[in-house]
Amino acid sequence: MAASMCDVFSFCVGVAGRARVAVEVRFVSSAKGKGLFATQLIQKGETIFVERPLVAAQFLWNALYRYRACDHCLRALEKAEENAQRLTGKPGQVLPHPELCTVRKDLHQSCPHCQVMYCSTECRVAAAEQYHQVLCPGPSQDDPLHPLNKLQEAWRSVHYPPETASIMLMARMVATVKQAKDKDRWIRLFSQFCNKTANEEEEIVHKLLGDKFKGQLELLRRLFTEALYEEALSQWFTPDGFRSLFALVGTNGQGIGTSSLSQWVHACDALELKPQDREQLDAFIDQLYKDIEAATGEFLNCEGSGLFVLQSCCNHSCVPNAETSFPENNFLLHVTALEDIKPGEEICISYLDCCQRERSRHSRHKILRCQLGTWENYLFVCSCPKCLAEADEPNVTSEEEEDEEEEEGEPEDAELGDEMTDV
Repeated sequence: MAASMCDVFSFCVGVAGRARVAVEVRFVSSAKGKGLFATQLIQKGETIFVERPLVAAQFLWNALYRYRACDHCLRALEKAEENAQRLTGKPGQVLPHPELCTVRKDLHQSCPHCQVMYCSTECRVAAAEQYHQVLCPGPSQDDPLHPLNKLQEAWRSVHYPPETASIMLMARMVATVKQAKDKDRWIRLFSQFCNKTANEEEEIVHKLLGDKFKGQLELLRRLFTEALYEEALSQWFTPDGFRSLFALVGTNGQGIGTSSLSQWVHACDALELKPQDREQLDAFIDQLYKDIEAATGEFLNCEGSGLFVLQSCCNHSCVPNAETSFPENNFLLHVTALEDIKPGEEICISYLDCCQRERSRHSRHKILRCQLGTWENYLFVCSCPKCLAEADEPNVTSEEEEDEEEEEGEPEDAELGDEMTDV
């Protein structure tokens, strides 16, 4: 049974303090499924909508390596200066303009039973009311034999950084249904997400877990069942149902990144300074990021993923008219117009980054098919205006692009020691 639009829009946050429903979900085609369309003129730079996820979870390796985030909304919990000290490996690192840091440690709270941290009372209460009563391990938080800890350790043993998903996102889906008074409503909401054929699901799981994925998937299913079985969701715990749940999260999960240091840098950029002071501050920030890259590599943010109902309806285009971001340093997703969008026009985002969008049509399709070994498996052939215009191009990849793909295709743990900070 399909979820009502009231169910869907209840997870959108009002823009500028007022509810804004400038979009609608429509069926596009059997190949593309649903799409999101404008119902009124949306101007370039306008926030189309702000959405909170049905569920979100921090990546497990990211949390293990001391990227401290709110256990509910993923807001970074470190002060910007603390963040810089950890990422540079310099305990004495000092940041100018400390007053620009927005982290409020006086508001932080922990679960009284298992001590996981939240950025506020609101997040602690929201987590408890939605899923944490089921998932709270209490005093067994550090017990390796606790069913949830066994599940998380098994996940970390098969999914190394760079991470693209977390088994705990699936656990929070189950826990949400277990705690809900209206279980059917939550089941309807989760059923809104894109589903794949059995062959496509198997391909996604294979991409994530490697050649031995069948045995690993069965181990995870067994541990998942021992920790979380719910009769109302019995299909999710069967071999086929668990594979489908994996594929659902793998296809629809939206990455989330938060950083107190990034927020501080943006605030510094907005300062009105004398030219000499601006030059000095910019030089300091440039050197800071060079130091971070030398010590930590590319892993700068608290990272996780979430399931967003409306965002998941946005189809891909290599020439998108909208983009997603997380400017509030938490899990609230903003979708912003990159150009004027007319009523009736489809709102499209890009699953590729800026550099990938400049590659050849053949390379873009190759990335969209398998995303170079990550779990962002979109499994479709793009037919956006750019791809149609380049349809007659030869199906070849340039030498430069092949070199880039070889670098990106290296084993995921090849540079783990260099790219992640010490536990």
